[in-house]
Amino acid sequence: MKRRTKILMAVIAVPLATVALLAGCALREFGQTPDDVSSYETLPYFVDGKFRGQNDTPYYPDRVSGGKASWFRFLMASPYAPKAFLPTVKPGKDAFAGKPEELALVWLGHSSLIIELEGKRFLVDPVFGNAAPVPFAVPRYGPPPLKRKELPVPDYVLITHDHYDHLEYATIRHFRDKETIFIVPLGVGPHLVKWGVPPGKIRELGWGDEFSENGISIVAERSVHFSGRTWSTRNSSLWASYALKGKQKRVFISGDTGYGEHFREIGAKHGPFDVAFFEIDGWNPGWPHTHLFPAEVIRAYHDVRAASLVPVHWGSFDLALHPWDESIRMIAALADEDGNVRLLTPLMGQKLIPGLTPVSRWWESLSISHGASGTADRSNLLSDHPWQFPD
Repeated sequence: MKRRTKILMAVIAVPLATVALLAGCALREFGQTPDDVSSYETLPYFVDGKFRGQNDTPYYPDRVSGGKASWFRFLMASPYAPKAFLPTVKPGKDAFAGKPEELALVWLGHSSLIIELEGKRFLVDPVFGNAAPVPFAVPRYGPPPLKRKELPVPDYVLITHDHYDHLEYATIRHFRDKETIFIVPLGVGPHLVKWGVPPGKIRELGWGDEFSENGISIVAERSVHFSGRTWSTRNSSLWASYALKGKQKRVFISGDTGYGEHFREIGAKHGPFDVAFFEIDGWNPGWPHTHLFPAEVIRAYHDVRAASLVPVHWGSFDLALHPWDESIRMIAALADEDGNVRLLTPLMGQKLIPGLTPVSRWWESLSISHGASGTADRSNLLSDHPWQFPD
């Protein structure tokens, strides 16, 4: 009897310990919402205790295209993932030893970037693990080209919003004691403080707010998205795009966004830009104002008056219902059709100096192996839905 009791207790204890461990991980990752929102109450985009955008982010189940949108799909192997790890370039140990370039970039996968601008280095939306608060959910297609410990210490860490594929606990902790300034949208600062970043190293910006230092200005601007690390904290913090302005060079970072008039306004106010980073993946007619449809990327690129377009927010995670390479293939085809788009598509980890570093459409030479239909089967999505281009 005693032996049976011990076995039963062990059977019960193991899952309980696992649940407790996962709960501890999740609670740590959730972060912290603002305790005092009184300073936000005069803002036109803060209503009834929440941040609001120019468009809501609706969900239309009857319009979801490409497969089932259940949350359980994020716990299983993706049918849309590439067959093997995507090719990457491993930056050499001296790649970041010297002074940052006047303008250079390294795409680290998804929305993670190293941007060098007029002697300063930015680390944008750095995520090197999975995109969820527990270890096994929303896994990467493959390892990033650099590990956290191999990253150069940036002058600025720039966060567009607090979703798990853009704000990572472990990476923030890695840089909390470094000589780094953290630039974040309103309401994101408390996450960082809870994770050990000194408040004096955090700069929170609302739409139109500017932080200037050493000849470089960082301006937070509007985007069409939402925020939250739990269901209960949705829109407790702001989401933003950014204009980075030096004396000679200018960079635009779209952040996650649906299409809107804000792109023309940003182009008129801050453009022209030397480089614009636009998110290209995660679109679906079922959630029309959450991410850019491929044709909207091209339109927004022209709106902000950018010389070069670098696609981001792809190649690392399955966050929607299309094959891993569908968005980039559609963007490339639309750029060719347009004839006035300078599309730059570096490999993950490749240091790119616009105008000097050659790039290729490297994904075209890879064999496709996934469980979803290809681009041609769904190309009508770009013309059949009137909500694609809101007035």
